[in-house]
Amino acid sequence: MRKLKLQVQMSIDGFIAGPNGEMDWMVWNWDEELKNYVKGITEPVDCIILGRKLAQGFIPYWASVPEQEGADKINSTKKVVFTKTLEKSDWDNTVLAKGDLVDEITKLKNQEGKDIIVYGGATFVSALIKHGLIDEFHLFINPSANGNGMPIFKELSSKQDFKLVKTVAFPCGIAVLNYVPKNS
Repeated sequence: MRKLKLQVQMSIDGFIAGPNGEMDWMVWNWDEELKNYVKGITEPVDCIILGRKLAQGFIPYWASVPEQEGADKINSTKKVVFTKTLEKSDWDNTVLAKGDLVDEITKLKNQEGKDIIVYGGATFVSALIKHGLIDEFHLFINPSANGNGMPIFKELSSKQDFKLVKTVAFPCGIAVLNYVPKNS
């Protein structure tokens, strides 16, 4: 069965964006060590899943910067956008998933292929976490606090326990916490 990995940037106080989607607090001067870490988690991936709101900025952005490091991987990887409102995808290499979230993710995980990665957004990731669908968490903790914003653990209806697999601090100030569900 394929693994579903979450790669997300977070503030120290647990937000993945400001209250209006602001991302100006994120560290982007990544050192080679951090870039290599990202390559390590994305290399065994052949599918990216996104919520509709994030996809509307994410997919066009990466298509517009083909020379940026990592763009070739993102642009060439199949993308599945989860939506209740879009009727068709105008994006290359992208399909829409409109069914029940748990059923759609289960189908993807049971297909032949490599790992799957999710980048967000907050509401979509919250639903994945609530239903216990994420197999591996890569939380990129940025050296800033926002006070409020968009969390990803807000939809939990009961406690979930995690096992810390790895912690890596990078010179740029980001610390990556890699967790798996404790029952894994």
